[in-house]
Amino acid sequence: MNKDNDEVKIGEEKATEAEAQTDDVVYDPDVDSDNLADPKEKIAKLKEKIKKLEAEKSEYMNGWQRERADFVNFKKRNEEEKRDYIKFANENLLEQMLAVLESFDMAFMNKEQWNSVPENWRVGVEYIHSQLVKILDDNGLNEFIPKVGDKFDPNLHIAEEMLVVQKAEENDTIREIKKKGYMMNGKMIVAPKVVIGEFK
Repeated sequence: MNKDNDEVKIGEEKATEAEAQTDDVVYDPDVDSDNLADPKEKIAKLKEKIKKLEAEKSEYMNGWQRERADFVNFKKRNEEEKRDYIKFANENLLEQMLAVLESFDMAFMNKEQWNSVPENWRVGVEYIHSQLVKILDDNGLNEFIPKVGDKFDPNLHIAEEMLVVQKAEENDTIREIKKKGYMMNGKMIVAPKVVIGEFK
């Protein structure tokens, strides 16, 4: 009798284990929403679902790549603006230093007076002048001296005088340079003053 009871208990335990294992199976209504019995229909349904997920993934990936490209462009623009700001930040200071440079030029223009100065002193002043020119040049400031005969351009030159010329081809051309100009990093900051020809 005890043996039979033990066998019954063992049978009940096995049945309970089988039920427990059955409980672990998860039912996915998306996979089998229509209680599809045909495996081909289930596969078609799964393929459709995969296609939809791939489309979503592609959309997210494209969006992420666009955002990344926008950020790279923003960073590049920001760096360019920073470079331009640094390039022209010293413009005001350099313009003020031009007055000192022009004073040197005026001193050098009077050759007779300049040559009468003791040589050691003259060489020292010329060296200081060359140092100043190098500093300005290193900061992007360059002389702009048009050539006699160049066509007058109101965007680049200031007409200080008109000179009557005898030839038609000399009309509106530079006949004399009164004062040189200066450019900073390709931007005109002091236009040269010139005399232009006028044919009548």
